[in-house]
Amino acid sequence: MRLQMILSTPTLPQIGDRITGNSAQPEDGAIREWLGSDAYDQWTELRTWIDASYPGVFAPDWLYGGKNRGWSLRFKKVKALTTLVPEFRRFSAVVVMGKAEREKFDERRYFWRPQLVKVYDDARTYTDGKWLTLAVSSKEHLQDVTELLAMKRPPLPR
Repeated sequence: MRLQMILSTPTLPQIGDRITGNSAQPEDGAIREWLGSDAYDQWTELRTWIDASYPGVFAPDWLYGGKNRGWSLRFKKVKALTTLVPEFRRFSAVVVMGKAEREKFDERRYFWRPQLVKVYDDARTYTDGKWLTLAVSSKEHLQDVTELLAMKRPPLPR
């Protein structure tokens, strides 16, 4: 069973659990099984949006963060655009917002969905910026992420 290969413990996974098995980076089929069909569709849609919006800019890179953080997929050139974290039946997108991005966010504060503003306000600010971790489990959440990424780094003209 693929789930055994991606879990480091034999317990049944709970929603939000991460892929923690460190034997090898997760393959697409394992990601699909772990996320479930709805979340996998959104995962694929976001990856397709990134590829279409920034053609040839990012080479996704799998990172293993240890048994507590598990696997994540980072999109980075010089600065990171986002990191996607596959979780059981959903995934999260981590968006680090530096000073310029925080100013842009605040200028548009009343145009964002209230749930996104709450995540933003609750996120702790570090020296390198505000780290927003956005659980993606609906089309609205996916739209929040793409709008944040487009604000952070405008898509390339087609």
